[in-house]
Amino acid sequence: MNDFSVVLTTHNEVSNLERCLASIADLSDEIIVVDGTSTDGTVSLAEKLGARVIKTTNKPNFHINKQMAMDAAKGKLVLQLDADEVVDEELRSFIRQLKQQLDQNALPAQPVAWFLRRKNFLFKRWLSKGGQYPDSVIRLYLRGKARLPQQDVHEQMVVDGETATAPGHLLHFSYPTFAVYMTKFNTYTSFAATQVHSPSTFRYLVTKPLHTFFSLYLRHRGYVDGMAGFIFALMSALHHPFVLLKYWELQENGRLQ
Repeated sequence: MNDFSVVLTTHNEVSNLERCLASIADLSDEIIVVDGTSTDGTVSLAEKLGARVIKTTNKPNFHINKQMAMDAAKGKLVLQLDADEVVDEELRSFIRQLKQQLDQNALPAQPVAWFLRRKNFLFKRWLSKGGQYPDSVIRLYLRGKARLPQQDVHEQMVVDGETATAPGHLLHFSYPTFAVYMTKFNTYTSFAATQVHSPSTFRYLVTKPLHTFFSLYLRHRGYVDGMAGFIFALMSALHHPFVLLKYWELQENGRLQ
């Protein structure tokens, strides 16, 4: 039976993919990987691990590729993962229960989608504060009941029906090194620069950075996470000046829409 689909998008994820799929492989009835022109062996590894690979371009807004993977799923229950995420044992048990209910036609009509709590790994520790836990994201849903707006890289799925929170966690190995952090920081700020319109210089250089830093570090107690909490708050604040600088660059080069 094809009750449970796991879908994800990749771009040069050979170092993460096997760990991700190993956490869910024994439960999945199909694995769909939409790959955006990887050059590191991701495609061959995904196929070796039993995934059906759909090749496409690597888009600045990777949610477009995520929706492509979601649209390709045939399972009644769908889990959307990132390659740097791992399903923990408690969440695995919950998904197994949902599959059993599907097999017995005993799944209630509601909810149709579930928030999954994420633990974010930054510089050798799990963040517990700074707005980074529980970091709930809608990733598990009944096919046809959820979609991505595809407008931003940090958006939530839109759900047609009720939601609930699943037990367990997604373990998100998001930033194992500062180099990885900076690669993603560069990607996100470049995309954000294409979305702003006539940004206020004072707001992006002063107001927004200060508000972001003090909100994450003091109000949300990022200081509890030590140096990792400080760096996360600082880099989150610096996101805004970099967006402005990249906006100016795009404007100078006549590349704004």
